[in-house]
Amino acid sequence: MATDYDAPRKTDEDAEQDSIQELQARRSDKSSGVVDEDETEAAEGFELPGADLSGEELAVRVLPRQADEFTCTSCFLVHHRSQLAYEKNGQMICTECAA
Repeated sequence: MATDYDAPRKTDEDAEQDSIQELQARRSDKSSGVVDEDETEAAEGFELPGADLSGEELAVRVLPRQADEFTCTSCFLVHHRSQLAYEKNGQMICTECAA
């Protein structure tokens, strides 16, 4: 923002009066803080870039847990054995949950 160094500076009293006037103007405008927008209308008008994917089906091949993998009993994610932090009473914990 450009500053005009030749313009007279405001005193503290002027700044206080300006701010009081601004607050009074805001208070008189009661509808300024109210947003009247229907969420469903806004959601209907919003489209992701690209094509319509409503008719698409996802085809994902799910593999069973392999012999060198384990399921963490804390986060319930399947990890490789190299990420096993410790095993206590048959409960295996991954390194991320152990940290």
